[in-house]
Amino acid sequence: MNKARQVRIQAGLGRLTHRWWFFLAVLLVQFIPPYTSQRYNPVETGAVIQLILGQALVYSWESWYPLFKIIPLILIIGIILYGNMSSRIFSLYAGITYLLFAFLQSITLTEEYGWGVIISNLLMFLFVALFWFWEAMAGENDFSRPGERSLGNYWALLPAFLAFWGPINMKTMVPDFNPAYILTSGSGLAFCMMTPVYLAVLLFFYPRVNIALMRVTALVGLIIGIYNALVNFIFVPDVLWWNGIIHLPLLFISLYALVLAYRTHPTAPVG
Repeated sequence: MNKARQVRIQAGLGRLTHRWWFFLAVLLVQFIPPYTSQRYNPVETGAVIQLILGQALVYSWESWYPLFKIIPLILIIGIILYGNMSSRIFSLYAGITYLLFAFLQSITLTEEYGWGVIISNLLMFLFVALFWFWEAMAGENDFSRPGERSLGNYWALLPAFLAFWGPINMKTMVPDFNPAYILTSGSGLAFCMMTPVYLAVLLFFYPRVNIALMRVTALVGLIIGIYNALVNFIFVPDVLWWNGIIHLPLLFISLYALVLAYRTHPTAPVG
């Protein structure tokens, strides 16, 4: 792609994602109801969403879980060792996973309602995927050296690792710090667990990163993080409190990254 055109597109994305109405438009997507092949009463919307999430297609991919833990570990090691040589591959992989999150975590076949789709999540995850695919082409992220030497570079690493680890027994929903989960849990195919990892990498190299990408990823992460906090701590705290704890990295890292990204000039260059 012509460099001048790339610069114009990136500047346009920076301005677009900085507008107040862009933020509002993403929020309005939340009001799109889930689709099911069999009709349901609108008062059942919450139950339908929980049913789809609880039976999502991703749970049939259990044999693939280790692959989606090993690959990001290799890519992060590649960034540490080779910097920008691994940057575009990392972004491409992130885009692919957001594509998988969109379809595997938002769609399922249920006995009660037939095919079900959480349209709002599907659209948001696809939107984030597009920005990561763009970054894979544009190469705006500069992973040659860490960013500003501040707490903002490092604090997110530990909670991101907790999310990636996913130390929970999925049958009983209680804490389970089995070290094998680092390579075997389903976190690698979960939006809520991988988004903190991707944002932690961007924060580590901030401000020499694609700010528009960070805004969009953090905004969608914050929205999903708020939903998780409500379900885990307000609606079903007796059962899901630990699930809520391991989802807190998504909430707090997304909030921090979003505030940081919106404080940055909409067309700030990398470097």
